[in-house]
Amino acid sequence: MARRFSAPYHTEPVSALATWARRLAVFAAVAAVVSIIIVRFGFLEMRPALATFFGALACAGLSILVGLAAFVAIWQNGSRGMSRILLALLIDLAILAYPAYLGWQYRKLPPIHDITTDSIDPPRFDALSRLRASDGANPAVYAGLYSAELQRAAYPDVEPVDLDVPVQRAYEVTLALVNKRKWLVIDERAPQPPRRIGRIEAVARTPIMGFREDVSIRITPDGEGSRVDIRSSSRYFESDLGSNASRVTKLIEDINTAVDRTPAPKKPAAPVKAPAKGVAKK
Repeated sequence: MARRFSAPYHTEPVSALATWARRLAVFAAVAAVVSIIIVRFGFLEMRPALATFFGALACAGLSILVGLAAFVAIWQNGSRGMSRILLALLIDLAILAYPAYLGWQYRKLPPIHDITTDSIDPPRFDALSRLRASDGANPAVYAGLYSAELQRAAYPDVEPVDLDVPVQRAYEVTLALVNKRKWLVIDERAPQPPRRIGRIEAVARTPIMGFREDVSIRITPDGEGSRVDIRSSSRYFESDLGSNASRVTKLIEDINTAVDRTPAPKKPAAPVKAPAKGVAKK
C-alpha cells in the first residue's frame, strides 16, 4: 500500500516504532559508555563488565531492526518519525562500527595473546605474575612454541633490538619511552654488575576498553653494545587482535629512533706533547 499524502504532514501521528528505535539506540549508547567506564576503572569483575558491553551491542542491533520496521510502517501509513529513525541508525552504527572492525581483525589475525622478541628465552613476568593470578587471567608463563610459530608467520618484524650503545644508555632510553607512554611501571631494575641486566615491568592499556596488557622488557649487554628484548601479553582473552604486536613494533621503532638521535660520545682530545728538553732552537 502506497504512502498517503492526503492529510497535512503535521497532523500525522509519530510512529511508535520510530520512538522505540531511538530509545533503544540511546540506551545502547549509555550502556556501552558505562561498560567502558566499568572496565577502565575496575568497578566490577571482567565478566559482568563485558556482559554489559555485549548487552549494549545487542540493544543496538535490536534498535536497527525496530528502525527498519518503523520505516516500513511510515511508508505504509504516512506517520512521522523518519528523523528519529535516522538518529537511531547513526547512534547504532557508531556503537557497532568498532566491534565490527575487531570482529574482522579476529578472523584475519592468529589467535595468540603473547608476543615477544625472544621466543626461546622470553623476558619473564616476575612482579607482574602476582597481578595475573586472578581468576580467568592468562598464565604468566610464555604461551609456547605453537604461539611462537604463529607469531613468526603473522608478525615477522618483531625481532630483538640490537643497539650500538652501552647497556645503561639503552636502559635509560627504554625507560624514558615507557614513562612517555604513561604505562604503569610495576618494577624497574637498572643494569648492575656483575651481569648488568636491566629489567622493566609495566602495565599498558588498550585504547578504548582499557584492557590491561602486561609488558616485560630486558636489556642485556652485547659486546660493547646492548640488546633489548620485549614481551607484551594480554591479561585476558586468547586473542589480542594484534594489539600486543602493534605495541612491541612501535616500541622497537621508537627505541631505534631515540638511540639514533643520541649524539656519539666525543673522544677526548689527544694531549699536546711538550718539546723535548735539551733540543736547541734554530
